[in-house]
Amino acid sequence: MMTLSLPTYSLYRSLLMAFLLFTGHSDGDMESRNLSAVTVFVFTAFPQLQDGGLLYFFPLLFIYIFIVAGNLIIFFAVRLDTRLHNPMYNFISIFSFLEMWYTTATIPKMLSNLISEQKTISFIGCLLQMYFFHSLGNTEGTLLTVMAIDRYVAICKPLRYPNIMTPRLCAQLTAGSCIFGFLILLPEIVWISTLPFCGPNQIHQIFCDFTPLLKLACTDASVILVQDVIHALAILVTSLIISLSYIRIVVVILGISSTEGRKKAFSTCAAHIAVFLLFFGSVALMYLRFSATYTPFWDNTIALTFSVFAPFFNPIIYSLRNKDMKDAISKLFCSQKVFNESSR
Repeated sequence: MMTLSLPTYSLYRSLLMAFLLFTGHSDGDMESRNLSAVTVFVFTAFPQLQDGGLLYFFPLLFIYIFIVAGNLIIFFAVRLDTRLHNPMYNFISIFSFLEMWYTTATIPKMLSNLISEQKTISFIGCLLQMYFFHSLGNTEGTLLTVMAIDRYVAICKPLRYPNIMTPRLCAQLTAGSCIFGFLILLPEIVWISTLPFCGPNQIHQIFCDFTPLLKLACTDASVILVQDVIHALAILVTSLIISLSYIRIVVVILGISSTEGRKKAFSTCAAHIAVFLLFFGSVALMYLRFSATYTPFWDNTIALTFSVFAPFFNPIIYSLRNKDMKDAISKLFCSQKVFNESSR
């Protein structure tokens, strides 16, 4: 079964419990609440083995291996090729590294659910999956904003670009994106952990997510609307900043008199724009629907697009749409081949 290793799970559980204690929830309070609380959730969106669950396992396993391998290749290709040691490719390599863990937060559990009779997840496991999945997603969204600003400065203010996007600033922006992405969600997760779950325990989704989980809480349903509004505002503000940056970039590119110059400028931004549209398009379908409801089929399809298919295409976009990246990947494999031959 593909799940977190026991030491890692124990570490994450200990950290979460420490946060709960820090916010004033004693062990006694937790124990008394859990006596009548739901401690295990059941995923209902997965087919049973006799209904063809195993047929979905192998395509999903292939996609997961491709995502991890593709992003690792991009990460090491950028790190090992000195020609790509610049802000744009540094951000791409960090994004690829995050993407690998972003999918690892959900897909291994999906795989285990496809081949398991008991498609369950513990309360702590559900909170951990939700925290890491959305924290990594928030970090990626913040990093995409940084990448859009980087391209804006590079194309709209090319003479000042080396002085603005210094290695120190790039490191600060990368670290800031990670810190922001992982801290901004922590209060919400701690708050959800204090809610009483005393009713149904069936999650009608393929992974633990805010709305399906909050619908199971024995509390006022208005909290779901408040949570949806907060998430929607964050998505809209982020996507607006990125959109305005790329609109300004396109306007500047169209003003370039040289056809070759316009083509080169567009080629450096095409991959970024494609990833942005893919990422935020799937996010919008998933979280900007408020009271709108979909059939279970479309609900699961949107969730798969958001958590599986969008990450699947990102390595393809960044590797096939960029000559420098293709050269770096070829160089990486050639050097590996030479190393293998010399070690024989």
